[in-house]
Amino acid sequence: MSTRTDDVLDRFAVSARLQRRLHELVPGGAHTNARGSDQYPEQLTPMIVRGEGARVLDADGNWLVEYGMGLKAVTLGHGFAPVVEAVCRAAADGVNFSRPAVLEVEAAERFLQMVPTADMVKFAKNGSDVTTAAIKLARAATGRDLIAVCKTQPFFSVDDWFMGSSAMPAGVPQAVRDLTVGFAYNDLHSLRELLAAHPGQIAAVVMEAATGTVEPAAGFLEGVRSLADEDGFVLVFDEMISGMRWSSAGAQSVYGVTPDLSTWGKALGNGFSVSALAGRRELMELGGLNTDASRVFLLSNTHGAETTGLAAYLAVADAYEERDVVGIMEAQGEKLRAGLTQAVDEAGMSDHISILGRPSALVFGTRDAEGRPSQAYRTLFIQELLRHGVLAQSLVVSAAHTDADIETTVEAVRAASAVYARAIEAGTTEGYLNGRPVAPAIREFAAPRRLGAT
Repeated sequence: MSTRTDDVLDRFAVSARLQRRLHELVPGGAHTNARGSDQYPEQLTPMIVRGEGARVLDADGNWLVEYGMGLKAVTLGHGFAPVVEAVCRAAADGVNFSRPAVLEVEAAERFLQMVPTADMVKFAKNGSDVTTAAIKLARAATGRDLIAVCKTQPFFSVDDWFMGSSAMPAGVPQAVRDLTVGFAYNDLHSLRELLAAHPGQIAAVVMEAATGTVEPAAGFLEGVRSLADEDGFVLVFDEMISGMRWSSAGAQSVYGVTPDLSTWGKALGNGFSVSALAGRRELMELGGLNTDASRVFLLSNTHGAETTGLAAYLAVADAYEERDVVGIMEAQGEKLRAGLTQAVDEAGMSDHISILGRPSALVFGTRDAEGRPSQAYRTLFIQELLRHGVLAQSLVVSAAHTDADIETTVEAVRAASAVYARAIEAGTTEGYLNGRPVAPAIREFAAPRRLGAT
């Protein structure tokens, strides 16, 4: 192992030790797969002590510019004072009661003002719960069992109806797995074929209106909406990422196509736990009291409307009204793209390192010497960014990313691109990369090497 690699390992030694301990205590060494140590170079696994704005402090005392903050949930910055203060006030007044809190009325009114395409809303604590609730409503409304998901989009729920169709179906009965089918994004023909293959059987189509890297083709979303009206399935838009990032009213407002139901989370609370299911009254009321049909047990849990999450949402909504948060993210993302593109071009690596996506949701792509997508080179790139003070699985900005943060990132990418270029010239990451490559977060089998190995 080179002295140069030893140096960066030394800078994250305390974090590496804490990560090894976490593996002894918690399955997978993290409470979210995307935060796992298998997503980072071996032993370069910062354990976070605190955050401030767009930077985080790890257990070794390193301050790092962070991207994809809170798995894209933090749009206003870590420790954003108005949200923190609102949460503290709510906590001081009591977080959970035997009857609904006034905050539930205030939050529901505010959400429906923000998302005028919805008639009703119900809050919960995480995205999986509200998306699964949408599935239950769709099945109850249609009397159908099958769910069609956009198979070219990565994730919709931790629950069996989705995980059974993923690369990690272990523990999900085959009978449940068979109830989820897939179609391709921007391919209306593939959805039509699916409907023809399962006539009158598909209860819901679940999809993101757009992703960070792929915009809807002309007429695609409108075509899906028309098919829903013709066939009778319920159209569900997952707004977990796009909601509050594409627009405070979601991607549905940007593209002008209204789903029957939509599911929200992440940026609603700037990292605090709050999510929402919203949509047409006649569907939502199937989980209410004003229905003659069999009632759906809809999002009924102890912590669904605890006050701190709702207070966080209301403070976030205030921040979005007071300034153009989405516009700030778009502008800073464009600055970041321009700077990074120039740095990569100067290193002669534009054929190997790509900066992709919507300005508020940028990602990077990595290719090897033959131009093939490469996890090994991705890992090398992440390693070198960490060496230069940037924590980045993606390049997803927040409104807290300053020009100084962007300049730090550009310089880190400039340095990382130079190392990348030497590895490309050598035709291998060996001698440049410490340990095994990163692996997909959702995969059937474990990494070939013990995570956290020395």
